[in-house]
Amino acid sequence: GRRPTGIYVPRFRNVGSDKRDYLRGFGYQGGAGRGRGVEVAEFTIGTDLKNALTEPGKWGMNLLAFGEMLPYHDNKIFLDKTKKDKWGLPVLSFDVEIKENEIKMRKDMMNDAAEMLNAAGVKDVSTYDAGYAVGQGIHEMGTARMGRDRKTSVLNGNNQVWDAPNVFVTDGACMTSASCVNPSLTYMALTARAADFAVKELKKGNL
Repeated sequence: GRRPTGIYVPRFRNVGSDKRDYLRGFGYQGGAGRGRGVEVAEFTIGTDLKNALTEPGKWGMNLLAFGEMLPYHDNKIFLDKTKKDKWGLPVLSFDVEIKENEIKMRKDMMNDAAEMLNAAGVKDVSTYDAGYAVGQGIHEMGTARMGRDRKTSVLNGNNQVWDAPNVFVTDGACMTSASCVNPSLTYMALTARAADFAVKELKKGNL
C-alpha cells in the first residue's frame, strides 16, 4: 500500500552499558508512505484531478522521537489569583520549561534517527528541530502526585486522596513522569487496582 503500518523503536539510550551526558532516554515512532505523484494545481478539476490524486509519488520515511522530561520540582501549575474566569474563580496557570537535560537529549534524538535511516539505506536523509512548546506532545501528569507522606503528596499508594478517603484519582495526575512511552495502559492498571481496593474497603465499612 501507499502507507503501510507504522514502526516503533523502543528506548536504547542510558540502558545497560550505554551512558550519555543526560538522564533517561527516548523512543521513536515513525513510518513510510507515498504521497501524490504530481502537484495538484488549484484549477485542476474533474478527471485530471482524479488522475493526479491516484498517481502514487515517491516513497518517504520519517522518525519522530518522544523523550522523557524529568519531573522538576519547580515545574508547576497553580491558581492565578490575578486572573479570574467568568465565574470569578482563579484560572489555572502553568509555569513549566525544558532544561539542559532535555536539550541534550533532543540533539541525540536527531543524530540517532539520521544514523539509523542512513544505515538502513534511506536516501536524502535530513534532520530538523521544529522547536518544542510545552504541551505539544504530552500526557498531562503529576498534578496530584502519589506518595507515602501526606505532607508531600496528594494521594496514597492506592490512588486515594489523603484528605478525602472516598475520592480516588486514577489518571495521570498521580504520576510525575511517564518515561518516554504512552502511559495509558498504566492508567488502566492503576484504575483496576484502586477499584479493587475500594471494593474491599467498602465491604469493611471503611468508606
